[in-house]
Amino acid sequence: MRRQCIKVPKKKGEPVRRILLELEILDNSVKIGADQAFLYLPLTREPAPDELQSIPEGIELIEFDFEPQEKKPVPEDLLGFSPVYEVIGDIALLEDSELDNKKASRIADALLRTLPNIKTVLKPLTPVIGEFRVREFEVVAGETRTETVHREYGCRYKVDLARAYFTPRLSTERSRILSWVKEGDTVVDMFAGVGPYSILIAKSKKPLKVLAIDKNPEAVRYLRENIILNSAKNIKAIEGDAREEAKKFAGTADHVIMNLPHNAFEFLDSAVLLTKSGGIIHYYGITPEDNLFESSIELIRTAAEKAGKKIEILEKRVVRSYAPHQYNICIEARVI
Repeated sequence: MRRQCIKVPKKKGEPVRRILLELEILDNSVKIGADQAFLYLPLTREPAPDELQSIPEGIELIEFDFEPQEKKPVPEDLLGFSPVYEVIGDIALLEDSELDNKKASRIADALLRTLPNIKTVLKPLTPVIGEFRVREFEVVAGETRTETVHREYGCRYKVDLARAYFTPRLSTERSRILSWVKEGDTVVDMFAGVGPYSILIAKSKKPLKVLAIDKNPEAVRYLRENIILNSAKNIKAIEGDAREEAKKFAGTADHVIMNLPHNAFEFLDSAVLLTKSGGIIHYYGITPEDNLFESSIELIRTAAEKAGKKIEILEKRVVRSYAPHQYNICIEARVI
């Protein structure tokens, strides 16, 4: 069964497979091909140019003969509809907090029966709330816990979802930010959480140092565990307010990561203070569809001008849809 595919060295196979899953272009109807040196990942369609940018170098688009995949039961087979959930480690998180108990239990049963790696199914009881960005959960089925270990791009992140915010949906975005960082750079992650940006950069790019800051003491506790778990070097976990910590490291950062999309604009003065001349701010926001970038760019520009600096916009992009007519966006701005 001949299919278009991505030919990738085996050592890069799993990260690329995850990216293709995120892009929803991995063809699961056939078995992944392999030889001694390469994996052959089947595609449902040819990747768009912007999608190719998120895939690491060293891959090749070719055609390959694949074997049909034996169809395993999936939740849709048992339910008659596609449930909305995300997988974090061995926990499945239902995304609809309005589900009644009967329907949530039915979905949870289907997930546990068809997804062998899932041990717990959670339902959120609240949105992300408070200064520590956490949610309350109900265990719908499976083991009674909210702690798990999530694997991503060769890193492992231990997290308690009720104590620290984490989403796997930004895995492709974390890989994209990684591509901006060079060996010897200094990186400040202003809202580091349990470390998915910081640890990936520290392990993959040999930075001079990564300063991973978070105000949530539970997040920082897990961050420190994850630094050890991943044998990450040149990374410092800092429990504190990013505004105060910025004063200690003014003018040192080649990259400042601002992944706090609802409130990052409140910290732009501190981000500019952190950034050395020629350094880059990676700014995240939630914006309406009729004003995706301009208002955010103006906020960054105003913060820079207050410090006697200018900005150059290097890239602006939509990360994902957040809510009806609202989008999670990212802007890369060089501070001069």
